[in-house]
Amino acid sequence: MATQVVPDPRRNRRVGLYAAAGALTMLGLGYASVPLYRLFCQVTGYGGTTQRADATAAAGVKVAGKMIRVRFDANVAPGLPWAFKPQQVSQDLRIGERKIATFEARNNSDHPITGSAIFNVSPEQAGKYFNKIQCFCFTEQKLMPGQDVRMPVIYYVDPAILDDPGANNIEEITLSYTFNETPESVASRQRGGR
Repeated sequence: MATQVVPDPRRNRRVGLYAAAGALTMLGLGYASVPLYRLFCQVTGYGGTTQRADATAAAGVKVAGKMIRVRFDANVAPGLPWAFKPQQVSQDLRIGERKIATFEARNNSDHPITGSAIFNVSPEQAGKYFNKIQCFCFTEQKLMPGQDVRMPVIYYVDPAILDDPGANNIEEITLSYTFNETPESVASRQRGGR
């Protein structure tokens, strides 16, 4: 005669709690991964993420003799009825020197639109050395129908780039922006709030 195994309810409950805790941990890590990755990129400059500098700290940066060229690229997300372009194609500057670049945006629609710019620097190795003191990308931009705006970026390339064997031979950096309509702006338009 075969013996029947009777499951231990305490053991089953413990296994169930471990499985639920594991699932909740994975869910939490899934939600936290985007902000954690963004923070990692901002701290390390990984993936071409630039650094944000304050004007006081930037004033103490020593200017090096080496020249570098910064090229500018401007894009809008598909479906965003804006014109967006840099006023200058590129700028030559000494490493550590502060420069101002200006971008122009125009809302070609018949309703207000709020946009936010995402940015990237290439080559990626230059990201952690590219410092922005002031940038339109730090805040959302609301443009009324037909409105034109000029938006400055104050930046410099940190002289520490010269001490990095993986980045000290970079002669040209591209700063690229893409404007996207904010989710709140899209929702407002869809509700008819314009």
